[in-house]
Amino acid sequence: TDTTLAVVVQHRGEVVAEAYADGVVADTTLISWSVAKSVTHALVGMAQMDGLLDVRMPTGIASWQNDDRRIITLQDLLEMRSGLAWIEDYVEGNESDVIDMLFGSGKEDHAAHAINQPLASAPGSEWYYSSGTTNIVARLLGNALGDNRGSSDKTRSFIQKRLFDAIGMASATMQFDAAGTFVGSSFVYATARDFAKFGELYLRDGKCGAKQVLPVGWVDHARAQTVIDDETGQGYGAHWWTQPGEPRSLIASGYEGQQIFVLPERDLVIVRLGKTVSEKRDAVRKGLYEIAQMF
Repeated sequence: TDTTLAVVVQHRGEVVAEAYADGVVADTTLISWSVAKSVTHALVGMAQMDGLLDVRMPTGIASWQNDDRRIITLQDLLEMRSGLAWIEDYVEGNESDVIDMLFGSGKEDHAAHAINQPLASAPGSEWYYSSGTTNIVARLLGNALGDNRGSSDKTRSFIQKRLFDAIGMASATMQFDAAGTFVGSSFVYATARDFAKFGELYLRDGKCGAKQVLPVGWVDHARAQTVIDDETGQGYGAHWWTQPGEPRSLIASGYEGQQIFVLPERDLVIVRLGKTVSEKRDAVRKGLYEIAQMF
């Protein structure tokens, strides 16, 4: 299938265009897939602002202390440069750590599934996109907030109050695994307009109205580019993508062609949610960027 379910174009803070597929309305909540990774980036920033996490520090994960994994920092995880072995493949029948984690042997405890991976390269050396990495970050966030194994109340309340309520994402919900870890890699649901509010937060340097929701400088942290990905032609920062040639741009990107384009030079946020096969995702991104260039 190749279906666009929702598109919202928000210019100068106002929705100037939106369109929905049959059966989808402005109030329909849709899945984020990996757009949730960029939500996870926001949560880490707020936890760091509270003094609960420090991205420059090693993770402190107990099972990593006897080998080189002990030097992996939270920043390495956010940049997808942990060095942990991982296969990110969504094709049925192919070997895939991500499918195993979300739906197979790892589904009860996503973070443990990822934490148990051996090193494939030295921490900080090679870039490799991994949903497992994000769920390790989500587990570290839960630990920092005081949620022990199996409990998720503090993390739920933190995400709800500090992010969803703070920026008016009234429709947003999130999923946790059985171990109580926020599935920060994949599972946030919201309306297209509410995803646009999240984009707007990054467009406004972490402010919502007069309120500083994210730490000052955290949006720059997201777009400090570590690599250009050969496959997409886009840059990667810290749990956000960037558009080469588009100054200060940020893109949250998910499986099935979910996209939030944040383009400060154009004062523009574009959200696109749908169900698109992998072969056509480049065309989706290209089409959205063509819309962007009209502004």
